[in-house]
Amino acid sequence: MTSIGFIGSGNIGSTVAKLAVDAGHDVVLSNSRGPETLQDLVTELGPHARAGTTQEAASADVVVVSVPLKAADQIPAESLRGKIVIDTCNYYPQRDGHVAELDAESTTTSELVQRHLSGSMVVKAFSNINYLHLRSLARPSGSPNGPLSPLPGTTPKPRRT
Repeated sequence: MTSIGFIGSGNIGSTVAKLAVDAGHDVVLSNSRGPETLQDLVTELGPHARAGTTQEAASADVVVVSVPLKAADQIPAESLRGKIVIDTCNYYPQRDGHVAELDAESTTTSELVQRHLSGSMVVKAFSNINYLHLRSLARPSGSPNGPLSPLPGTTPKPRRT
């Protein structure tokens, strides 16, 4: 069973967490305000979800980072060493402040995240789709309109009823 940790549980993080739970994975959600602020989301997602600290989320098998780019340097790099990290960060200068390398187009957001997480394998995902579309366009495994299946190489455990 693959556990998925979420560092950042805003629109994208919580939507991907729901899709992961629906696919049979256990998730650990975290944010900058603390686990107690995520109880409503955990209740909504059900028994395969729990709130934790950023360090607890970082201990999952796979970690989704979904924070404002300006907070990327606060991601616990050492805790993510050797892990697959799914990066959903986007650059919004009005929120993140101007980043000279990005404004000059000499690097990308994922290259900045990879530089910070040099011991991790960073994969860019979910950054070019609105969270509402991500939620509404998801399809179950076997659907003729496209699968929503477990992560490659993983097998979700059966649902408890």
